[in-house]
Amino acid sequence: MKDWTGVGRRSIYAPLGASGHSMHERQVHDYYATSPVAVDYLFHVIGNDLSGSVWECACGAGHLSKRMHELRPDLIIKNSDIHDRGFPCEIIDFLKYHNPNSFDGDIITNPPYRYAQQFVQKALQTVCSGRLVCMFLKLTFLEGKSRRRLFAAYPPKTVYVFSHCIKCAINGNFNAIQSSAVAYAWFVWQKGFCGETVLKWL
Repeated sequence: MKDWTGVGRRSIYAPLGASGHSMHERQVHDYYATSPVAVDYLFHVIGNDLSGSVWECACGAGHLSKRMHELRPDLIIKNSDIHDRGFPCEIIDFLKYHNPNSFDGDIITNPPYRYAQQFVQKALQTVCSGRLVCMFLKLTFLEGKSRRRLFAAYPPKTVYVFSHCIKCAINGNFNAIQSSAVAYAWFVWQKGFCGETVLKWL
């Protein structure tokens, strides 16, 4: 008789990226770098709406920041992370940042997924009215009762779903992964928006 418990059960959820069912130990600070190509798709759809400055508040080793600078050298990019990962940045615990309505620019990041909702809420508190908050998140972020309350209070303006795989690599080691079965999207909020969320595909 096969044992359908344990690893067998976990293997159902692991390809979906469920943090509690990983086939490997999750990185200690939930650092999973995003393929820079994700920025290309985002800028293609929101490029004209960007302000002159962007805060990458979980910049890691700078994968997204470097690509943003390549695509838009005119952007002023503020880089920060809770840890020094070898990329020049300010060391800031974003969730402890207390300065509401202080950043007159846009926030673009791939937050640690276990703290994604807190990052969204903090980002919306931090930016000025009308500015964008763009979060690279698993599509499963749409689920959950607490996130349903978040969406009711602060509906995303647009959710851009990737129709193909985007790689995220533990500790930024893209050579260690072949492909990804996890579905991702850019969730885009505009502070003050209170209409219906639009779903689009990239």
